[in-house]
Amino acid sequence: MADGMRSTLDWLCESGPVSHPSGRLTMRSAKLYLDGALGSRGAALLWDYADDPGNRGLLFSPGAEVVQNFSRVLSCDLQIGVHAIGEAANRQALDAYAELDGQFPDNPGRHRIEHVQILADSDLPRLAQLDIIASMQPIHATSDMYWAKQRLGEDRLAGAYAWRSLSASGARLALGSDFPVEQVNPMLGIYAAVTRRDLEGQPEGGWLPAERLTLDQALRGFTIDAAYAAFMEDEVGSLELSKRADFIVLDRNITAIPVAEIPQVRVLQTWLDGERLYLRRED
Repeated sequence: MADGMRSTLDWLCESGPVSHPSGRLTMRSAKLYLDGALGSRGAALLWDYADDPGNRGLLFSPGAEVVQNFSRVLSCDLQIGVHAIGEAANRQALDAYAELDGQFPDNPGRHRIEHVQILADSDLPRLAQLDIIASMQPIHATSDMYWAKQRLGEDRLAGAYAWRSLSASGARLALGSDFPVEQVNPMLGIYAAVTRRDLEGQPEGGWLPAERLTLDQALRGFTIDAAYAAFMEDEVGSLELSKRADFIVLDRNITAIPVAEIPQVRVLQTWLDGERLYLRRED
């Protein structure tokens, strides 16, 4: 993704989407930023931080400027991936998408909100209604669960890291790691998605367990739906005839083991375009 409203975006608008012949580098998106992070109290909220009255975080740009920036990206026939964590930032993103909906019929779409960590109840169904992809990182919930209640208060946790609710509303989830902020290992993300517990198994039953995903949902999010979000579902994301032979070989079947064992699953082999690039040596 081009990083914000900078020279790389200007270049991408002039040159058009980039796709290297190898298929290993594509560039057709711009990453925009609406707010900060919840941990630093920079995420933009609709109401005060529960542990810092008077503070609602940081919206980086007024709504009119966000619409202008979105319009610039859309006019270049590029995809938008917008960082939004707090309720106010997510509403700002959704409002901008809604205002511009239908104005750029040649744009390929598949626009995304990156993180979507905190949503107001009334905004949760809007992603599906506007066909916006929820690009989320399950491990954020298990990293943030120790202090999220302090930041938001009990009542506002209902819209926090709401994977199951978003999926049920019809939104497509594209799951990832948020590396290098979090560890890149997808097994940790899959484990977080299906348990909402930390690596010590806490809290018992999972944090806000109603938002857990099934294993099938988690696997889709990390594979075919992530590929769809990158316009690559015809190339990768599943093992099918005519697609690239991109896959890993694991030391156990993650669909047939207790979920508590998922973080211990190890990669034995890594294949890219039908070529083995990694072979695990005996310990």
